[in-house]
Amino acid sequence: MIGLIKSLKGDRAIWGLVALLALFSFLPVYSSTTKLALMGNKTSFEFLMKHGLLLVLGFGIIYAVHRVPTRYFKGLSIMALPFSIALLVLPLAIGATSEGESASRWIVMPVVSLRFQPSTLASLVLMVWVARFLAKTKDETISFKDSLLPLWFPVLVTVGLILPENFSTAAILMTLVLLLCFLGGYPLKYLGAICGTGLLVLSLFVYTLRITPKDDLPGRAKTWQTRINTFWNPEEATQDAQRQANFAKIAIANGGLVGKGAGKSETKNHLPQSSSDFIYAIIIEEYGFLGGGLLLFIYMLLLFRIVVVANSAKTIFSKLLVLGVGLPIVFQALINMAVVVQLFPVTGQPLPLISMGGTSIWMTCLAIGIILSASDKSEVVPTPTEKSEHNPLEVLSGQL
Repeated sequence: MIGLIKSLKGDRAIWGLVALLALFSFLPVYSSTTKLALMGNKTSFEFLMKHGLLLVLGFGIIYAVHRVPTRYFKGLSIMALPFSIALLVLPLAIGATSEGESASRWIVMPVVSLRFQPSTLASLVLMVWVARFLAKTKDETISFKDSLLPLWFPVLVTVGLILPENFSTAAILMTLVLLLCFLGGYPLKYLGAICGTGLLVLSLFVYTLRITPKDDLPGRAKTWQTRINTFWNPEEATQDAQRQANFAKIAIANGGLVGKGAGKSETKNHLPQSSSDFIYAIIIEEYGFLGGGLLLFIYMLLLFRIVVVANSAKTIFSKLLVLGVGLPIVFQALINMAVVVQLFPVTGQPLPLISMGGTSIWMTCLAIGIILSASDKSEVVPTPTEKSEHNPLEVLSGQL
C-alpha cells in the first residue's frame, strides 16, 4: 500500500479532495437508497456495494490514466472522437424501437448489465478535441471559415446527437465549449456571433415549448416543457410536476443549520431521484446548511486546484486540456446544487462523485486522471516553440 501511494503522481491536493468526496459519498448513498431497496426487493447495502465497486474501478481509471503522458491525449482524441460519435448514434437507433422515453439515452453494457450513457464520454472527448485544436492554432490567425470543419463541425455533430434525448447535457456542453474557446484565444467576434445566434435560437425554442400544446410535442420535448413550466409558473404546475421541487424544499427546511444526523432523513422515502439528481437535498437534510456549505466549499477548492494546475502546466495544450476536462466537473456540481435549491429547472445532472454509482462516475474519474497527468511535474520539458506559447489565463486577464 505504501508503495502504491508513493507511485501516485500529480497534484496531491486533487488526489485528497477526490478521495474525500468519494469517501463521503458512501453516507448519503446508503441513506438515500432506502426507497430503491424497497421497490427492488434489495437492501441499501447492496446498492452501497455497487456504488463502492464503481468507485474502486473509477480510482483504477484515475491511476491508469494519470500515468499517461499528457501529450498522448492529442492523438487519442483523434481516434476517440469518431468512436464516441458512433456510440451516440447507436442508442438513438436502438431507442427508436425500445420501450421507455429515455431508452435512447443509454447502452446496456453486456455481461455486467450496467447502463452506459454515451453522452458522458462524448462530452469529455469533445473537450479534449477542442483543446487540441486551440493549442494547434494558438499562434495563427483564425478565420471562422477555416475553423468550421476542424472545430465547429465536430462540436455541432456531437451536441446535435446529444440534444434530442438530453437537452440539459447538450446545452451545458455547448456552453463549456464556448468558454474553453474564449480561454483559448478564439476570436471574440466569432464567439460573439455564435453566442448571439445561440441565445436567439434558444429563446425561440423555449418560447415554442411554452406555447405548444403538450399533446403536440414529440418525445422528450414534453418533459422539457413540463420542467420549464414548473420552474417559471410553479403555481400552475401539476402535482406530479411539483413533487420533486416540493420535497426538495421540505428536505432543506428539515435540515436547518446542523441537520438531523446521518441516515435520519425522512424525505428520502418520498423524494424521486433522492440517490442521484436530488441527493444534495438529502445531504442538507441530514447534515444541515453547514454540511451542504462544506460540500460546496470542497468543490470550490477543487476548482481552485484545477485553475492552479492549468496555470502551472508546461504546454498550451496541457493548460487548455485541464480547463476543458476539469471545469465541467465543478460546473455540473454547481448546476446540481442550483436545481435542488430551485435556482435552475430540473436538469437530470448527477452530483459528481457523490450521486449513486453509474458509469458517469467513470467518466469523471477519467477526467480527473487527465488533470493529474497534466499536473505531473516530471512531464517532458517542452520545446522552445511550446515555451513561447501564451498562458490562456493571462490572455483572459488581458481581455478582462
